[in-house]
Amino acid sequence: MRQALFTAIAIPFLAGTALAGPTDTSQRPEARPKSLEIVARAAQAIDAATRLDTSLTAPAPKPAVRRDTITVTRSLRPRLRPDARAVAVAVQSAKPEVPAIRQTEPNAGFDIWVRGFRARAMAQGISAATLDAAFSHAGFLPEVIRRDRNQTEFTLSVGQYLGRAASDSRVTNGRASLSAQRSTLRAVEAKYGVPAQYVTAVWGMESNYGANRGDTHLISALATLAYEGRRGAFFEEQLIAALKILQHGDTTEDKMMASWAGAMGHTQFIPTSYLAYAVDHTGDGKRDIWSEDPADALASTAAYLANAGWIAGQPWGVEVALPPNFDFAKAGDKRMPSEWAKLGVKDVIGRAVPDYGSARLLLPAGADGVAFLVFKNFDVIKRYNNSDAYALGVGHLGDRIAGGGAFAGTWPEGERSLKRAEREELQTLLTRRGYSTGGVDGWIGGNTIAAIRAYQMASGLDADGYPSVHLLKRLRN
Repeated sequence: MRQALFTAIAIPFLAGTALAGPTDTSQRPEARPKSLEIVARAAQAIDAATRLDTSLTAPAPKPAVRRDTITVTRSLRPRLRPDARAVAVAVQSAKPEVPAIRQTEPNAGFDIWVRGFRARAMAQGISAATLDAAFSHAGFLPEVIRRDRNQTEFTLSVGQYLGRAASDSRVTNGRASLSAQRSTLRAVEAKYGVPAQYVTAVWGMESNYGANRGDTHLISALATLAYEGRRGAFFEEQLIAALKILQHGDTTEDKMMASWAGAMGHTQFIPTSYLAYAVDHTGDGKRDIWSEDPADALASTAAYLANAGWIAGQPWGVEVALPPNFDFAKAGDKRMPSEWAKLGVKDVIGRAVPDYGSARLLLPAGADGVAFLVFKNFDVIKRYNNSDAYALGVGHLGDRIAGGGAFAGTWPEGERSLKRAEREELQTLLTRRGYSTGGVDGWIGGNTIAAIRAYQMASGLDADGYPSVHLLKRLRN
């Protein structure tokens, strides 16, 4: 969606891989702020990764079984998503009928803010009745603010992250979940052109196949973040969107649970993304992504990816082997696979990759790691969570669910991702040496990768553009 907040995991890999960046909410789907997405979305993404293994031990949920679940967050869907393992909020003793969520605390400033917000919401078409119902059990959640301000930055290597994203248990649960939802997923694939295994993989990455959908009262969380969070305007926009969802009748306030950062349902949409892309697959008049039945959520995810430009019949990417003495300066170019084959870049058993479309060479762990030719669908997955690591996770998990095997190549031993402070230091040192990174923000994007490559070429190194610990140490000297 549109801008989903998926809770992202903060794992800084490269360019879309910089999970450790600020939270980005990217939807999930679509938007997520750049940092949380990473955080949310990135954090969420890795949360996803981290959480991945944490909740994978549970068997794939069955639609008929009712249970309260907790969302692992990682994708704030967008760059934000805070970790979705949000704090559990306790139900107010006076309203025992409300599901237990998180402990609210009296806050006079928050109450004043809510009164002001009410006027702004009504000016945008939200009715008094909707506001009354939505805020009937809402309150200030200090734990949400604590989590927003203290998001853990993970430094897993790309290989470690992918090992968690496509762990054996996650693959097993994914196959079981796809089998259980085969009828729905077949219909969704026929309508939107997105293969069932990749929709299932997003489901697994985002909520462990529905087991971790979130246990935080959404209205309370968004109102708290809009009032005192680091990105007030963004969260107020999400709060307005959430109220529109309630006003439309897609769900009720007590069922509208999410991650602490606002990522909702089986595939962790943020409210604005939901409004833009969620669909009613079951035909009951509601786009219910919170239900035990994941049909609407799975269809909405496929609709989101289709809207982002998914090309039917094209893979997300293909693992490749590089020839000896490969010129890594060419890695950033886009070429047809047949052109890459002329440069010696072929699949892992020595065949030219079919011309599915223009592809670029991705080296997520640098010259010594696994290499891929990635296509447009790889970038489409990144619209869900703007991270190379996340897109690789979804693609690889989907392939494994469909019966594919592990990577043929190996990942560097002992490697880790740079922390944000280290990435900022790397950018500073490159800039001082005359290699512009376009600013110092801790985000490893195209400008920084180009600067790294330029420095590597001038230094006689493999120009893979990879921001490694070794490279940082070299720059320090």
